[in-house]
Amino acid sequence: MRPRLTVVTVAAAAGVLYHTLLRSSILTWGATEAEATSGLPGDELLEGAGGVTTRAIGIDAPAAAVWPWLAQMGPSPRGGAYTYDWIENLFGLNMQSVDCVLPEFQHPEVGETIGFGSNRMRLERVEPEHVLVLRSQNGNWVWAFVLEQQGGRTRLISRNRFRLPTLAARIGVLPMEPGSLVMERKMLHGIKERAERLSDAMAAELQSSGG
Repeated sequence: MRPRLTVVTVAAAAGVLYHTLLRSSILTWGATEAEATSGLPGDELLEGAGGVTTRAIGIDAPAAAVWPWLAQMGPSPRGGAYTYDWIENLFGLNMQSVDCVLPEFQHPEVGETIGFGSNRMRLERVEPEHVLVLRSQNGNWVWAFVLEQQGGRTRLISRNRFRLPTLAARIGVLPMEPGSLVMERKMLHGIKERAERLSDAMAAELQSSGG
């Protein structure tokens, strides 16, 4: 019994340390306190969520250069998720992150659905250059992107809300939280890099045209 008791004790201590020292920064990476605690578009689609992450990044580009990458997100032939494709594809998601704007996917509409593996996501709110909100068909997951333009820069905020109706579900999600940060951090940086390149290209084109 003693070895088992030791394992349980160590696991409990690790859980306490995770909650106390790490969990908040993992769930709110990059977000300001105001961003992490404020209401965002899409919150109303899943009230009383059992799990919430709010992550954000600053982008040196206007919202017009960020929006195209959000608009075309999704599995091939869409633009991918700008994260680690090889990890995504281990789960059969068929993600092929592109470095170009795909004109055929630049006009998302409410009601359109996009498959993320077994999750079929429906576009619930679309406000070009400001808000894109998706909800899973079972209603247990809402993923919202919000663009806040600040001068020539943009804050990109990504919020995930999950319904976790049981204690087992709430415990089971804990080991997944650090992994979700790894993937979402890569995604946010991927969008930032692409948007800043696009912004530079737009500025160069405007300058060359004498605008």
